[in-house]
Formats: sequence, C-alpha cells, structure tokens
Amino acid sequence: MESMEIIEVVSGLSLLRFPVGQAYIWRDDDGLTLVDAGTAGAGALIADAVVSLGHSPRDVRRIVLTHFHEDHAGGAGELAALTGAEVLAHERDAPFVRGVAEGPPPLFEEWEKPLYAQVSKLLPDPSVPLVRPAAVTGVADGDVLGFGGGARVVSVPGHTEGSIGIHLPEHGVLFTGDAVAAMPGDGRVLMGVFNQDRAGTETSFARLAALDTEVACFGHGDPVRRNAGKVLREAYARDHRAAGTD
Repeated sequence: MESMEIIEVVSGLSLLRFPVGQAYIWRDDDGLTLVDAGTAGAGALIADAVVSLGHSPRDVRRIVLTHFHEDHAGGAGELAALTGAEVLAHERDAPFVRGVAEGPPPLFEEWEKPLYAQVSKLLPDPSVPLVRPAAVTGVADGDVLGFGGGARVVSVPGHTEGSIGIHLPEHGVLFTGDAVAAMPGDGRVLMGVFNQDRAGTETSFARLAALDTEVACFGHGDPVRRNAGKVLREAYARDHRAAGTD
C-alpha cells in the first residue's frame, strides 16, 4: 500500500481513496468511526490520515465493514491493533473477516472477468501480511450503532451474503458498500459488480434507493453529495429497464 488520497465529502465526513477501493471516516464529538478499512497494509496509512485530520488514532472507536472482500476488510486487523477500535461486520461475513473460514468467490458475468483481472493487478502483493482482527462483533439488519446520531444497519445481500449498508437518518448519509457504485469519469451510478448473487444485489440496490438520503457514499467511485436518494432511484429504474426485468 503506497498511496491514499483524503477527500472531504461533507463536514465531518472524509473519504480515503486507495488504488483499489476506499474507506470513510465519520467524526462525532466523542470519537471517530471508520466505514471499511482498505486492503492489507492500509492500517498505518489510515492512522496517519486520522492524525492529519487533527485526531489521535485512539479516537477511532469502531471499524464497520460493509463486507468481507479484501479491498474493504484487509486493513481492519492492522487498524484495530493500532487504534484499539472494535471491528463490526454482518454475522454472515464475520467468519471470513476473522479468517476462520474462506469466503465464497463472486460468480462473474463474462464481461466482468477482464475487469476483475485488471483490478486485481492493483491489489497489494500477496506477500503483504494480512493482520486478522482479534475479534469481530457480528451485526444484523436493523441494528443501531452508536455513531452519527444512530447509524442503522441495512442488510443488502447479493454482493456477498453478509453485505450491509449503513444509513444515518439524522444526517441523510448512506454508505452502500459495493451494492452500488459510481463509474470513474462520468460518475454514473449503477449496481455494483463481482457479485455472489446478481439478482440479490439488484433487490438490495432497490432497498437502498428507497431510503431518504441526501449523501450516498460508495465502495467505489465518487460520492453523490446532493439529492442522493433521487439519483439512486433513477439509476435503479434505468438499470432495471435495461435489464428487461419487471
């Protein structure tokens, strides 16, 4: 892990962009929350970002993982060791984050295979040590977490069985994980790729689009900073029509 960019999304919310994927720092008066943690080797960079934002790494209270894939969960153990933060993931993905089981691979569409091969070249060398979290707290749909005025866990299976979104109703902020993404360049919003269950991800996209959201933060691509619920609903309707589904 050699590079990371820090981008302010809105006041109190920063995006950390890595060569593959991204994470988010949410700032409350009583501490910080990370949503996702980058790849193996990202922990030290994230801790440095926390310092650059005027905080101590020990201010990080929790690391919430949207799913177990390496570009989201790979840095969680290292960051937890540096900060003392609790690591949380959906109970169905938690065993894969802990490393007690191997997570199932995506079921690739044919057109996704060359894209995945290209993305894989940007992941850390396998020799980079993967630090597993000492413990992972399982969460479930509807749980309310102690940040952002009450952050609600939204189960969005499909990308992985235990994928989650995080919705902050008080602030109108939504973290979608990889159920939804934005294209590089034009920022077009669309359903995420590399899914275990494409139909399930489509259903989860619809669930996220129905939420009252002003700001949407994706696992890949630029956030939508205004009228995000409307943008997501229009994107879902467009993709739904293109797929020829009812």
